Amino acid sequence: MAPPLLLVLLLVSVSSDWAIAHQQANDEAFISAVISEKGIGFAKDVLVEQAIEFLTPLQLPDIEKSVHIPLIGTVHMVASNITLHGVNVSSSAVRIVDSAFAIVASGATAYLSMDWSYSYSTWLITISDRGNASVQVEGMEVELTMSVTNQNGVLELTVLECGCNIEDLDITVTGGASWFYQGFVDAFHNHIRTAVENAITRRITEGVSKLDELLQKIPKKINVDKFVALNVTLVNGPLYGNSSVEFDVNGLFILLDKVPELNYLLNHPHFSLGCGGASKMLLISFDEVVFNSASAVLFQVGLMHWIVDKLPDNSILNTASWKSLIPQLYSTYPNDDMLLNISLTSSPAVRITEEKIGTTIYLDTIVNVLVGAEIVPVASISGVVTVSGIVEVSENNLAGKAELDALSLTLKWSEVGSLNISSIQAVVLDFLNNIIVPFVNSHLNRGFPFPIVHGFTLQDAYIFTSDSRIFVCSDVVNTNPILSLLVNSPFQYL
Repeated sequence: MAPPLLLVLLLVSVSSDWAIAHQQANDEAFISAVISEKGIGFAKDVLVEQAIEFLTPLQLPDIEKSVHIPLIGTVHMVASNITLHGVNVSSSAVRIVDSAFAIVASGATAYLSMDWSYSYSTWLITISDRGNASVQVEGMEVELTMSVTNQNGVLELTVLECGCNIEDLDITVTGGASWFYQGFVDAFHNHIRTAVENAITRRITEGVSKLDELLQKIPKKINVDKFVALNVTLVNGPLYGNSSVEFDVNGLFILLDKVPELNYLLNHPHFSLGCGGASKMLLISFDEVVFNSASAVLFQVGLMHWIVDKLPDNSILNTASWKSLIPQLYSTYPNDDMLLNISLTSSPAVRITEEKIGTTIYLDTIVNVLVGAEIVPVASISGVVTVSGIVEVSENNLAGKAELDALSLTLKWSEVGSLNISSIQAVVLDFLNNIIVPFVNSHLNRGFPFPIVHGFTLQDAYIFTSDSRIFVCSDVVNTNPILSLLVNSPFQYL
């Protein structure tokens, strides 16, 4: 069964599930995403939370030191198996500085454990002992400044500055002789402090590097099927504001084997439109050119040509249903099944206004009758169909509703006598409104998942349109430990 005409067209016209992202040969941007101050704060919280998990447990290098203790002599001391077990951050902040993100986590505490041992020799014997110790770190501050740039069409993270500073640490030694404790603390206090500071700095830098490696693996082109691809190459920017950042992608559909010769008039200033006064983390904008590129590519690869031999109400595809309207059709081919050969004469142009999304479809239909194994063309009818719809957010899905605004049919030729086009048009219009449109809306009402990064979901999202653009405003929720997923598995889309 070929998909009914309106089902395919309305899915293309009304659903922005098709509008993920892709880029033509030029550097124009048709999809934009602005992350607000609230969204940047959310991203910072996620990174800090996952960085803590990434930091622990953290093994530090062993430390060896020889010290002179009065009345004892020279004692060789070793701190080994030094392990950072936990970090707690009391506060954190992020700001944009010179097109980079500066993140500061302050008032942090940390807990470490370690083993200790010592040995010293007299002229008679060698004395040694061992035990363990705990370390409580107080007043730790970690600063990370990193740039996010466009490097050959993908995001690149670069650590500009990273440092860790510890205000104080308390070492509690257990086991061994009490005379040893203060000597150990005095000998290793600064060494442990430096080791922790350096280890945390290296680990955070390593985490950013792993995240950058992952971003480099994001494909610039995503195959939709064997004909069509989406190019997700980043263009321009990112564009930094005082408290927000904008990312732009081209957003047009292309053929897999070549760059289409498509010409679009772009009117895309970098927008500052807000979410109607609401405080949202994310604002995504889709230009109507995205939908028109999908329409154009589908037309180019021949996917706007259908052979329709089954419908939800299949009785309309039998000559008996047309007995009264087209007597010669029934008398020549009594009770025979019919087949419709439907082709669009041009790719539909999608129009987005503040009120709705609409398109006009120009098509030719050849009516065929199945006579045994033979397909017999009996008539050709051209049509103009005007469709409109609205889009809305349903939970985490993009849903919509479509309606048929107008239908106009014109007879091109007939082998079964003169046809009463106005009567046929009334029957077809009634069939479309009562059978096809509800069928399409049953699919649109269920919605389509938003194309977002694995591990996140939209929350309290809503959608609105303006002249030529669709906007989605939403908060974002972290549903999985993202950093571990990013480090250990490929980048995923819903």
